[in-house]
Amino acid sequence: MINNHKSVRWRRIFSCNLLFIILTLPLTAQDILVTGKVIDAHLPISGANVLIINTTNGVVTDFDGRYRITAKPTDTLQISYLGYTTLTIPILNRSMINVTLQEDATTLGEVQINAGYYTTTDREKTGSIARITAKDIQGQPVNNPLEALIGRLTGVDVVPTSGVPGSGFEVKIRGQNSIMGGNAPLYIIDGVPFDSQSLGASNSSLTIIPSGNISPLNAINPATIESIEVLKDADATAIYGSRGANGVVLITTKKGKQGDTKFTINSSAGIANITLKSDLLNTAQYIEMRREAFANDGIATYPYDAYDVNGTWDQTRDTDWQEILIGGTAITRKLEASVSGGSERTQVLLSGMHQNETTVFPGDFNYDRISINSNLNHHSINKRFEMVFNSAYTIEDNHLPSSDLTSNALWLAPNAPQLYDDAGSLNWANNTWTNPLAQLEGTYTSSANTLIANAVLNYHVLDNLTLKLNTGYSNTVLEDQRHIPHTIYNPAFGLQSRISQSYSHQAQRNTFIAEPQLSWSFSNAQHSWQLLLGTTFQNRKEERLTLLGVGFSDNSFLGALSAANNLRILNENQLEYKYQSLFGRINYAFKKKLFLNVTARRDGSSRFSTGNRYGNFGAVGAAWVFSEDLKLPWLSFGKIRGSYGITGNDQIGDYQYLQTYTLNDFTYDGSIGLAPSKLYNTNFEWEENLKKEVALQLEFFKRRLTASVAFYNNQSSNQLINYTLPHTTGFASILTNLDAVVENSGWELELGATFLRSKNFSWDTSLNLTLPKNRLLEFPGLEESSYANRFAIGQPLNIYKFYHLTGVNTETGLFEFEDYNADSMLDSTNDRQYIADLNPTFFGGLSNSLRYKNWNLDLFFQFVKKEGINAFYGSQPAGIMFNQPVDVLDRWQKAGDIASMQQFTTGSNADAYTASARFGSSSGAISDTSFIRLKSLALSYSLPLDNSKETSCRLYAQGQNLFTFTKFKGGDPEQGFGFLPPLRRLLLGVQLQF
Repeated sequence: MINNHKSVRWRRIFSCNLLFIILTLPLTAQDILVTGKVIDAHLPISGANVLIINTTNGVVTDFDGRYRITAKPTDTLQISYLGYTTLTIPILNRSMINVTLQEDATTLGEVQINAGYYTTTDREKTGSIARITAKDIQGQPVNNPLEALIGRLTGVDVVPTSGVPGSGFEVKIRGQNSIMGGNAPLYIIDGVPFDSQSLGASNSSLTIIPSGNISPLNAINPATIESIEVLKDADATAIYGSRGANGVVLITTKKGKQGDTKFTINSSAGIANITLKSDLLNTAQYIEMRREAFANDGIATYPYDAYDVNGTWDQTRDTDWQEILIGGTAITRKLEASVSGGSERTQVLLSGMHQNETTVFPGDFNYDRISINSNLNHHSINKRFEMVFNSAYTIEDNHLPSSDLTSNALWLAPNAPQLYDDAGSLNWANNTWTNPLAQLEGTYTSSANTLIANAVLNYHVLDNLTLKLNTGYSNTVLEDQRHIPHTIYNPAFGLQSRISQSYSHQAQRNTFIAEPQLSWSFSNAQHSWQLLLGTTFQNRKEERLTLLGVGFSDNSFLGALSAANNLRILNENQLEYKYQSLFGRINYAFKKKLFLNVTARRDGSSRFSTGNRYGNFGAVGAAWVFSEDLKLPWLSFGKIRGSYGITGNDQIGDYQYLQTYTLNDFTYDGSIGLAPSKLYNTNFEWEENLKKEVALQLEFFKRRLTASVAFYNNQSSNQLINYTLPHTTGFASILTNLDAVVENSGWELELGATFLRSKNFSWDTSLNLTLPKNRLLEFPGLEESSYANRFAIGQPLNIYKFYHLTGVNTETGLFEFEDYNADSMLDSTNDRQYIADLNPTFFGGLSNSLRYKNWNLDLFFQFVKKEGINAFYGSQPAGIMFNQPVDVLDRWQKAGDIASMQQFTTGSNADAYTASARFGSSSGAISDTSFIRLKSLALSYSLPLDNSKETSCRLYAQGQNLFTFTKFKGGDPEQGFGFLPPLRRLLLGVQLQF
């Protein structure tokens, strides 16, 4: 009994102690799950940071502003979001904490903007800096970051050159400044200059990619970009000196962030096809045109080679060659994955992407891309030392036909024979035509490897004094080949592989940059100073080798030039470019409402001789936040700013001032000789670009309505021109400066509005509009120079001088043109005086973003007002064995007819043929190519996963170039003449984060 009593006592003691421990654990060590919602006055705040103070434990609110975090009852939460006052809230053993954040007037609009060598904010910037972010990019199914800019930024005109994978873009920031020199902007990727000049060669790629313009920026995965800033005016670009003469495009990639390790997987698949087709004649209309042409020319019996109308070809056969040759559906697949996270001191990010895309051409052609990106951020315990390292490596493989089939699709007769015979072989229809698919026997292949890496090291000597070193390296290797086997020709010719050809091109570019910098800052209640001093050392080396092999024992050897019977070196270059500069910046702010920015740079370029190697450039910018003084209740923010400065331009190529020689490809007496290729001229100097701007920024009703307007005027002088020389000199031209002046001016307007904002629904819209104007102000001796037929004083640089079509003579039925000098004769020198301005009159975009609960819809419309060339430019006369636009049906048929097109002719009527040739170089070859395009649409749905605090899933559908509204009948209004237009893209995807 005693033992039992003791046992019971000990059990009671143990039970009491256990109960005590259980009751006290929640008050001491047990974690609890805290949930809640973060809102502002009306809406949930997505992306707010919820952090436990003095720990690395933190989460971000979801789409509905909700958060879930595990914490101790004694912990304290810190909740913050840009533009709102940060709150610190003790948990006090609560499991639910809802928070309402208040707008902070001191931080509104304080988004950090990358200005290159420094960062600024929209409030404090004195220069013109346009910006798009990852949100704008991720809603577009694009392969190249330049495509994501189209229509979205004022003053930035981006036009694709083709819809073929891997092709390039034409980019102009506030117009064309240089008559003959380069007009491309400077591209900076994470601090490393990236040369946008194509490494391609026209010999190998011209027939499939316009101008051989293979965009190196295809190596940049748009999904890895955090933001793209475009620097436009003198204040923003002057710190880059001559390199920024045509604007600067800053690409900043995503960085690792503090917090738990996060994985993101994004998978998508889609289709692509051409947007619009040209309105061409069908078979009945075509046959009518051909028969009438023979009748007009007095030919009663159709010739033996008029296969389309003499009964050789089926005259009831009707083929839409656009549908057959370029009307296919391209398939695109993309898989992306990333992992990121880190502690307070070290954060990392690693991402990868694989993409495969086919083409709209018949056959098995595709574009493959693999890219890997990494980022590492680290700082020491005392935060004196900071390091950022970025790297990106991309592999591209492009397999395309040797020639673009678009031109074939436009001119082939609609009753041309079928492509394949009954045996499944190419049909040559008894040698009556050239089968367009024979071009697919030839192939174009290219492979490119691109590496970009940079490291930024910061050491804070004092709290306000920092030493910085920015180093970077980029390497691009391109190899492409074009194989032209004898099988592209009709077998009836009896040709063998001894006439087969193979082009091989290899190019490599290496760029290294090092930029030591010193920055100092000081601020008190009224004054703030920032000083920056730095220097740049940049070196670029480039090698190119283009070979042509002719004659092979078998076409299987086309990839091995050593098997060619004849081997020629078409181009062999080794170039080196060196660039050194010293730059400085002084920024002053008074009471955070008056801002002054002064920038200076001294550049040295190896492209000029010793005496003219260095140029001095600089700018000053100022801004006044007048809303701080006016204090109007309806005016949330108001600022006026302006800038003035000079930048330079050295985009003229390397070794231009030296007497250079070229190796002769042919031998003389057993030796290879040297031929002079360029004249010695050490006198030419930098081009100079004087830039001026004034702008006004306004925000109303607590930022629900925003507006900005800017006027700019740029004048580029001391133009570098390859001046044409008489043939008696033995040289075609010499590079020299000319007192020509080119002016670019214009207005840029931006509007933004929040129409509705509630708990479940919001609607935001924005509009941007650019009205540019380009003029040649001065060109001494233009009328007597070889450029008289190319330029005109007071007119833009991008013009065509054409004959002026006055109509069709009602008696003769032939085109008539204005005789400008009234000498009763038409000649190209005196009578091609009609100016066709192909520059846009205005361009811009309209964006709408709508949200309903977990649904998001973003629509973006691009619009352009301009003129462009149509299908009649350089075309053959209506009536020969070429298909034509339906417009030719409004033709002259008999005396007295009033028509827009002249009589049909087979080419036998010399007068009709001459008139038609002039028509192809007249105002009749110009049409209104204005358009409004639903450029992009993105619809997404975020799956509600309330039971998981870290996992999110987003389903999305995206479209690009979906609908185009235009009066132009010649297909896509952005179509390059004879090349594939930009494609319409539809894509479905899913993004999972955990």
